[in-house]
Amino acid sequence: MASEADGHPFAARPRRRRQDPRVLAAIALGGFLGGEARYLLGLAFPTGRAAFPATTFAINISGSFILALLLMLILEVWPPTKYIRPLFCTGFCGAYTTFSTWMVDTDRLISAGRYGIAAADVFGSLFAGLAATALGLVVGRAVIAYRNRRRAAMSVPEQHSEPSESEALR
Repeated sequence: MASEADGHPFAARPRRRRQDPRVLAAIALGGFLGGEARYLLGLAFPTGRAAFPATTFAINISGSFILALLLMLILEVWPPTKYIRPLFCTGFCGAYTTFSTWMVDTDRLISAGRYGIAAADVFGSLFAGLAATALGLVVGRAVIAYRNRRRAAMSVPEQHSEPSESEALR
């Protein structure tokens, strides 16, 4: 049975869970560091108005790789923590990568009549971002597999066996 408040515009809404200010501070710190890294790379490697936006492309692709690798490590390798994922994934990678700059660069290329470069930027960024994400996942899984093999090898004591008959006769 529906309550009286259903469909009523002034019905009480469920209370939102209050955010931990330390988590928000971690996101803000990560955002500052990611935004600063992106800004400094843009200054170090400026792109001309009608040229392929290689810096934005490299930032977004490397950010895709970093995010995928970090998520694998955070979820599978590192001990659980409340702040690492908000700091690096939401904050740093969210501010480091930039959809808006990607679209502004594309708009500039179209405005300059550089349609082929604009299309290469859009589709190249999409496909390269997916490939970088897949590579980050593969590298992360390889790190996890290596770590598990090393841990298993350390937990099994070396077994010394008696030499075989053919080895003993030598």
